[in-house]
Amino acid sequence: MDSVDPKIDSGWKEVLRGEFSKEYFILLKKFLVEEQKHHKVFPKNKDIFRAYNTTKFDDVKVVIIGQDPYHGINQAHGLAFSVLDNQKFPPSLVNIFKELHDDMGCGIPKSGELIRWAQQGVFLINTVLTVRAHSAGSHREKGWEFFTDATIKAISDLKEHVVFILWGRPAQMKEKLIDTSKHLILKAPHPSPLSSYRGFFGSKPFSKTNQYLISHNLKPIEWCLD
Repeated sequence: MDSVDPKIDSGWKEVLRGEFSKEYFILLKKFLVEEQKHHKVFPKNKDIFRAYNTTKFDDVKVVIIGQDPYHGINQAHGLAFSVLDNQKFPPSLVNIFKELHDDMGCGIPKSGELIRWAQQGVFLINTVLTVRAHSAGSHREKGWEFFTDATIKAISDLKEHVVFILWGRPAQMKEKLIDTSKHLILKAPHPSPLSSYRGFFGSKPFSKTNQYLISHNLKPIEWCLD
């Protein structure tokens, strides 16, 4: 973790340059070094900033905010809600694909890897970027929230006509960081089985996103992965 800073895409590094020298980030790196001595941590170091390295700052058109990475073996790889190829779909991802089918008519993909979304400008960011194996929420309040808040605020301040998709209460708490006069916010319950039937299903985030992008002369996202 001592070398995480240089692994971030140069565009993001420029936008977030003030964060890496702040006390919270220095303490966060120390925490992760110690944590990795005693526990398995996901995702792998090379994938911690994958969202930033797959979706460059200038290319961001959509932001989907998750909570913390999947904590099972061979699941998390740095993109929110995405799992590595050949892995069983977590329940939230199953429900995302159900809504994708109902909203856009897409078939259910064979792979739960969402890199094709990320390559089109869909920034798939968790509010916390690491987790201890088999221990959900174990790296909350260690400093990541400051970093990802700065990320969301930078997108809001420096870009226009971005769609922010906020699923569930933790993501919706980030609304205060977003300038609604120049961006679109789409809110719905989290896609987890506990809350998906309270309004996630039928929320049509994918078609609404594309309608907004098209209305601002931006290329829509090809959401279908099948």
